[in-house]
Amino acid sequence: MVIAVLIVKITIAVVLNYPNYLPPNFASDFLQGRESYFFNSYQWAFYPHIAAGPIALLLGLGLVSDSFRLRFPTWHRRLGRIQTICVLVVVAPSGCWMAAYTATGKLAGLGFFILSGLTAICATMGWRTAMQRRFSEHRRWMWRSFLLLCSAVVLRVLGGLGTVLEVRWGWFDTVASWGSWLGPLTVFEARHWLQAHRVQSKPTSRPY
Repeated sequence: MVIAVLIVKITIAVVLNYPNYLPPNFASDFLQGRESYFFNSYQWAFYPHIAAGPIALLLGLGLVSDSFRLRFPTWHRRLGRIQTICVLVVVAPSGCWMAAYTATGKLAGLGFFILSGLTAICATMGWRTAMQRRFSEHRRWMWRSFLLLCSAVVLRVLGGLGTVLEVRWGWFDTVASWGSWLGPLTVFEARHWLQAHRVQSKPTSRPY
């Protein structure tokens, strides 16, 4: 519950900053230094991305809830389709394009490019396994997709910590850009592996 509240709070805070983007304020934190290329192709990726990103994230927050899925299975399917289309058609492609213009360097840009590609792959596999009625696999793939979407939230948390702790390390932004999605995804995969390992190693009872 605490994590869900944090996700909603940070998402709302990001959306409340949108007046700096319409029209673009190049003195604002995110747009600073982007004036030279913003009005070329970048704006056509930026605006769809900031419009679709919060929608996909907040939909995902509800879709990974078991209680919502069990109480409202029809709405779970409908919203799941909307979220997957949103990710595949808007969020991932625009994220890939914007990665080439990452202000913190090419290595950070590579991380964001891989992040966008993985998000699209996980959403695609989630859709496919749902259509094949392999629901346990479907849930795992959609959890992966959701955690990758949450990288935007984690990145802002890491940035806030860096500011509070007055981190002066020049590579901090690059490490944060990779850690914002590699960290949660690694924890998820490790947890799943440990659960599967416990089940496999659990002794089976034999009839006497």
